[in-house]
Amino acid sequence: MKMSKLVFPGITMIAVTYGLARFSYGLLLPNISHDLAMSPSTSGTISSLFYLSYCFAIILATVLTINKGPRVMILIAGALAIVGLIIMGVSPNVWLLGFGVLLAGASTGFASPPYGTAITLWIENRKQGIANTWINSGTSIGLVLSGIGAIFLASEWRVIYLVYAFIGVIAFMWNAKVLPRTDSEPYVTFQKGKFSVKGVKGSAPLIISSTTLGISTAAFWTFAIGFIESTGAYSGWQLSLFWVILGVFGLLGGFSGSLIERFGLPFAYKWGCLIISVASFLLAWHPEQWSVSYFSAALFGISYIFITGLLMVWGIKVFITNASLGIGTPFLLLAVGQVFGSLFAGIIIDIAGFVPTFVVYGSMGMISIMLGPRETKNTSADKINHEYLPSQ
Repeated sequence: MKMSKLVFPGITMIAVTYGLARFSYGLLLPNISHDLAMSPSTSGTISSLFYLSYCFAIILATVLTINKGPRVMILIAGALAIVGLIIMGVSPNVWLLGFGVLLAGASTGFASPPYGTAITLWIENRKQGIANTWINSGTSIGLVLSGIGAIFLASEWRVIYLVYAFIGVIAFMWNAKVLPRTDSEPYVTFQKGKFSVKGVKGSAPLIISSTTLGISTAAFWTFAIGFIESTGAYSGWQLSLFWVILGVFGLLGGFSGSLIERFGLPFAYKWGCLIISVASFLLAWHPEQWSVSYFSAALFGISYIFITGLLMVWGIKVFITNASLGIGTPFLLLAVGQVFGSLFAGIIIDIAGFVPTFVVYGSMGMISIMLGPRETKNTSADKINHEYLPSQ
């Protein structure tokens, strides 16, 4: 298959599921909280549902893709995103909003593993790294779109969610048209790998680091907009611009492959963690100054996409005989950390306020620096990793 034929609809679907259905919640949260009378602890609990449903969905999708093929799973992801966004857009209370959040969060879990399989099946080996990189960039593109939408419809979060659902319909139809049916291609087979981390050398640091990073980033995703909005120093479009900056600079995180290859995985990991921490510390320092907060958004956008790409490479290196498990494990545990991180961030904000919360979560990022990969000699695993890196 021609790479662009799969990549462009893939970017669109990832933009819808991750950027619009999942991460836009933090951008729209101040207005949602006002209209539905939600406290920070309630907002954090609702946010944790995104990550909780993602955890279950990514496990289910990884298993079902083997039997059903990537097309069915990707279309399920699109359908869940559409329905979840519609429910969130019409929800009259917190309970229905929470149900929509569960469906929207699950859409991201169903989208990730199948695209990795689709690329393996239908894109030639030498282009698979480029294809993965471009499809993953859909998250940042979705963040930019959600920010632009909020600039024009700042307080109309219900309308925005329904517009997102319409974009989701377009993504669904596009993918349904271009993705081949595996049942019509008898030569396509799926090999079942071992879905276990037991006894895998190096898996423990990966698990602990991914979970810790998930915790450290949860407060920023969920409450950064609410934090700067609470200062009273920003208009509606300035709040949305914060999100646009985060998404635009997230696109630069795709250069993680170049840095890993040049400086090594441990060095790149430490810098990624440091920058994530600095982003939270900066926001806690002077949230009312737009120059500081926007710089914080830029650093977080770069470092988050950077570190997720790095975790993917690290995971593949650890699970050298099962690349799909190597990708799924850190992403799953990142979300597990975000479940607990969002939940407790809301509680801490209720008790102590935004500034101490962001200092605490920035400190979690600093702790993660000490938990990363160790320097190792080049092995055949490094060659495998290059298939998942951008072309140099």
